[in-house]
Amino acid sequence: MKMNSSQIPHFDYIFTGTGLASLMTVYKMILSGKFSSKTILLLDQDLKKTNDRTWCFWGKEQATWDSIISKKWDFALFANKKFERHLALKPYKYNKINGIDFYNFVFEELFKHSNITFLNEKVTDINELETHVFVGTEEKRFTCNYLFNSIYTKAFAERQNKYAVLQQHFVGWFVKTEEEVFNSDEVTFMDFSVEQKGNTRFMYVLPTSKTEALVEYTLFSEKLLPKEEYENEIQVYLKKFGVSQYQILEKEEGSILMTCYPFWEKNTKRVLNIGTAGGWTKASTGYTFKSSDKKSSDLVEFIQNKDFQMKDFHKKSKFWFYDLLLLDILYRHNELGSSIFSSLFKKGNPELIFKFLDEETSFFEDVKVILKCPKLLFIKALFRVIFRLN
Repeated sequence: MKMNSSQIPHFDYIFTGTGLASLMTVYKMILSGKFSSKTILLLDQDLKKTNDRTWCFWGKEQATWDSIISKKWDFALFANKKFERHLALKPYKYNKINGIDFYNFVFEELFKHSNITFLNEKVTDINELETHVFVGTEEKRFTCNYLFNSIYTKAFAERQNKYAVLQQHFVGWFVKTEEEVFNSDEVTFMDFSVEQKGNTRFMYVLPTSKTEALVEYTLFSEKLLPKEEYENEIQVYLKKFGVSQYQILEKEEGSILMTCYPFWEKNTKRVLNIGTAGGWTKASTGYTFKSSDKKSSDLVEFIQNKDFQMKDFHKKSKFWFYDLLLLDILYRHNELGSSIFSSLFKKGNPELIFKFLDEETSFFEDVKVILKCPKLLFIKALFRVIFRLN
């Protein structure tokens, strides 16, 4: 879109932040063919030119993102100090997408459309008025009819005590070994055999060949660790494989919010918070890709309705309440994470577990999954949560 310097440029839609949720939504707006007459602006200080993250998700069928899936696994390992279970994932597959492949794929399509503008600008101000939304950056000013915000305000969740707030924090090494030590057909989904040290700690391994893998030390807990502690644990774990000689090809680290805090209550008539800022991350697991994929599709359909109100987009589900219970337990008793997840995976039906985590189960199926977990813990959490929310 050409900009006239004599006036503030106006757009139909502005996206502040171009993370997973924003890019998925804009891409699906293009695919729908319903927004070719609408002007869209994306603002982000990050050019998305680096491989800054790895997304994984399970699915039965893929179409939209299939061309950029770099690896698929048919089997997964769950383990703790007492047992190992090798899970056949069929009819699911566990899929891996590299961040840079996703960015390149989406931006290549976005740049084909003259009604879409991307600007490398840092957003400094968002102000909703009766008839439009004002957006300011360090250098420019814009207005729009509707704004989709994915810039996460950390203080919203952390400056309250009604909802538990944890982090899924991790450091990962992409390693190449001299010996063939990895099973390239099986992802290590959760390995709780590492020392728990009063937390929920596990190893996560994505082998792309017999000699290459992403080995990640992950915690579900409140506070982050010194970086050396993550890396020391990765080294210890590699020694368990018998790995003595290896190259570190890349490193990644991150922290994903785990909370049931109702970010959607910040949505207004013309501003919708999306992604982490809108509570799109699956609170109990930290998984973002599948949840964002579903919610972005729902959003594109939603804004095609006449006279939609942004504040009406979010619908609270029973799964939000299930996540609320688990996070309450992990917040109060973080050392119990291994036993809770182990009880779920030791004898549970893998297909049913993944269906449950995808929030696609019936109430009867929910009960079958939940009954695998420690009952007394969840009953106590139920009463605590009901008392706190009332």
